[in-house]
Amino acid sequence: MTLRLAASTAALLLAVPALAQTAAPAIDPANITETVRTMASDQFQGRAPGTVGEERTVGYLIGRLQALGLEPAGSDGGWTQRVPLLHTRLGTPETLAFDRGGTTTPLAFGTDIYLSTLQPNDRAVVAGAPMVFVGYGVDAPERGWDDFKGVDLKGKVAVFLINDPDFVAKKGEPAFGKFKGRTMTYYGRWTYKFEEAARRGAVAALIVHDTEGVGYGWNVVNSPGGENYGLVVPPEKMTSLALQGWISGDTATKLFAAAGQDLAKLRVAARRADFRPIDLGTNFDAAIPSAHEEVQSQNVLAKITGTQRPDEVVMIGAHWDAYGEGEPDAQGRIYRAGANDDALGVAGMFEMARLFKAAPPPERSIAFAFWTAEERGLLGSEHYAANPLFPVEKTVANLGLDILQTAGRAKDVILVGKGQSTLEDDLARFAAAQGRSVSEESLPERGLFFRADHFSLAKRGVPVLLMMGIAGASDLVEGGKAAGQAWVDAYTGQCYHQACDAWDPSWNLDGAVQDIQLFYQIGDELARSTRWPGWQPTSEFGAIRAESAAARQ
Repeated sequence: MTLRLAASTAALLLAVPALAQTAAPAIDPANITETVRTMASDQFQGRAPGTVGEERTVGYLIGRLQALGLEPAGSDGGWTQRVPLLHTRLGTPETLAFDRGGTTTPLAFGTDIYLSTLQPNDRAVVAGAPMVFVGYGVDAPERGWDDFKGVDLKGKVAVFLINDPDFVAKKGEPAFGKFKGRTMTYYGRWTYKFEEAARRGAVAALIVHDTEGVGYGWNVVNSPGGENYGLVVPPEKMTSLALQGWISGDTATKLFAAAGQDLAKLRVAARRADFRPIDLGTNFDAAIPSAHEEVQSQNVLAKITGTQRPDEVVMIGAHWDAYGEGEPDAQGRIYRAGANDDALGVAGMFEMARLFKAAPPPERSIAFAFWTAEERGLLGSEHYAANPLFPVEKTVANLGLDILQTAGRAKDVILVGKGQSTLEDDLARFAAAQGRSVSEESLPERGLFFRADHFSLAKRGVPVLLMMGIAGASDLVEGGKAAGQAWVDAYTGQCYHQACDAWDPSWNLDGAVQDIQLFYQIGDELARSTRWPGWQPTSEFGAIRAESAAARQ
């Protein structure tokens, strides 16, 4: 569809200084600054899907793309692809408790337990459902692992541990080395746990929160405030989960103790292949009002058409959405505007587009995808991957920008997801040309490879590469890895998904410029070659790509 700019959006565009349209092959930090300051301003209201903030954001993006001279690449010749979303928000619970033998333990929403729903009902209800501990909740026949052992979960509440069975396994334990050790697999992600519970007909799924295992604190779990988004699906494909969420570590310890179980010992038992689910002898009761609506959100897509092989596409992506309005922070800020996450990535894409347009036309097409609802579960990119506008089998690669470090120049670049795609070799080669080395992500247990929009394309076999500043401590020119770690700790500990992820004049964008320039060079080479990147032998996505090999001959 073709979207007309609202008057308010047109005024915003006029307020943004004209950006340089030079042929110089260099990323301009001044342009990046203006984009981030604009997108993180209050006028965009935190860029939540389905809000006035989305309308203004989409209009702004289209205006910028038109000014850069790009072509529309959305549906029906327009700039956008519609993404129908289910938007829900839980109200104040009427009932929320554990019940064991008639003894009721009330639960405080947001403190003891965090919940949301992806069912379009006026009330989310779980009535006296038995709670079953399923360990890590992994069913991986290729690894000889099954935590469920045929136990029926229909109508029950599945209680999970986060991460993989070998996350903290020690040498000699059955789980040791079964997955990827400290490197999270998709089996370790909370999304997988909820999906598996639904596949087995559970009425609710609860994950025991563990900061080390999930990679962030309870404040991040609680930050959506009972709100959730999902893709609109027909009734027969709707999740069986009336509620899904997390139990705080302290609450879980008490729950297990009341059931005569030791959670610490069960964590160890769950690292054995012979683990069997445990009935906790406790029921879960919840009745919570739920507001729900269908929201028409949008991905924004643009392209530069290739001169020789236009059906072969190099895709660059970042998400435009953030978290919208929330409770005031200490400074009174109500908009969680995602200045770094991911207005900075969007700004990087505009700069790359500017350079591509200033250069000779590419042989392959270059697509620029601005995704919606990444913060709600990669929903915009997932909808696109299921309904692609460019053939997936001829999508050369997907390069994703999602959070860049703002602490200055670095001697290295952080690799996310070692052992996945052959694009890692390109990363190392171009980094060396910049005088930089490649460092592996320092916290692979956080599963960042599965937490950004490129993953939706990876699941369909497209080789991917992600730039994410929080994946590890950059070796900064000033201060080394200690300074890099201090930046990661400060950002993830204070501002990740919070109102303080705002534009800050103290940002040093020199490191972000390095990373954006690096992705531009990789994309430029791919767009001017006949080479097809692939998957490493250790990757689970290689077989998917192999199925469409004939299309790339």
